[in-house]
Amino acid sequence: MANCKSAQKRIQIAKRNKLQNRYYKSTVRTLTKTFLSNLETYKTSQDSEIKETLNKNLSSIYSLIDKGTKRNVFHKNTAARKKAQLAGYLKSI
Repeated sequence: MANCKSAQKRIQIAKRNKLQNRYYKSTVRTLTKTFLSNLETYKTSQDSEIKETLNKNLSSIYSLIDKGTKRNVFHKNTAARKKAQLAGYLKSI
């Protein structure tokens, strides 16, 4: 355990940041999984409503990735790679 007050504060700050980072990473993963499942559904049915939900999902994923990059959760190249990969999936259909 830390002996000085400033080290104890840094431990608390690290815990807080860990929770925030986990929120961004897990939410991006969850939204990506729902995006991919909707994409598979759209490949079979070609419904316009599903296409709209795909675009909404993609924009929300982009938003979270960008916010995470701003807060240094994701490296900028990692964020660009994730966004390009998702756009490629949508473009491939």
